[in-house]
Amino acid sequence: MSGQALTILIADDHPIFRKGLRALLGGQSALRLVGEAASGVEVVRLATELQPNIILMDLQMPGGDGLTAIRQIVAARPESRILVVTMFEDDDSVFAAMRAGARGYVLKDMDDDEITRAILAVGHGGAIFSPAIAARMMTFFAARPAGAAAFPELTESERGVLRLMAVGVNNHAIAQRLGLSPKTVRNYVSNIFGKLQVADRAQAIVRAREAGLE
Repeated sequence: MSGQALTILIADDHPIFRKGLRALLGGQSALRLVGEAASGVEVVRLATELQPNIILMDLQMPGGDGLTAIRQIVAARPESRILVVTMFEDDDSVFAAMRAGARGYVLKDMDDDEITRAILAVGHGGAIFSPAIAARMMTFFAARPAGAAAFPELTESERGVLRLMAVGVNNHAIAQRLGLSPKTVRNYVSNIFGKLQVADRAQAIVRAREAGLE
C-alpha cells in the first residue's frame, strides 16, 4: 500500500461531524475519502461497494446500529479495518466494539492530529485506543481477579507483552518498557498470535480482556 493513499469511508449520522472529518482528510495526502454513510444499513452497503481500506464508524446511528454494522462488514470482509469514532466511552461499548471486529476505538473529542494518527495506525494494521479509553482499559484490568491461570500456554514474558498490548501499547513502547529489543517483542507477538490462534492484535486484545488477564 506504499505510495497509495489509504481510502476512507465515514459512517456517522451527524452532518457537522462528517464535515469536520471531510476537512481533516482533505488536508492529508496519505488519506482519501471515498464515501459517507449516515446509517448502519448504508455503511454496510457502501463498505461492500467501495471496499475502503478504513471505515470510521460511529456506534449509534439510525437504520442499524454501529455494532451490528461492524459485525456484518467483518463477516463479509474479515480484512476490514474499522476505527470506532464515538462519544461513548463505557466499558460495554468499548469491548463490544472490539469483539465485533473493530481495530481501534477513539473519542470524538480528540484533536485532529490524534485522530489522524489513529486512522493511520489502523490503516497500517495496528490497534489503537485514545488515551481516555486506554486508561479505562487499564482500570478494568487492574480491577479483575488475579489472572495467573490465564493462557497457561504463554510464557511469563509473552503474558507480560500481551498485558501491554491489551491497553494499546505499541511494539516499540513495549520494547522500551520491558527492556527488550524490537525484534524480540515482534517474536513474542508472533508467538502470542500463534498460541492464542488469533489473526491480529485486535483479536488478541479481546481474548486477553475476556480471560481477565491483568
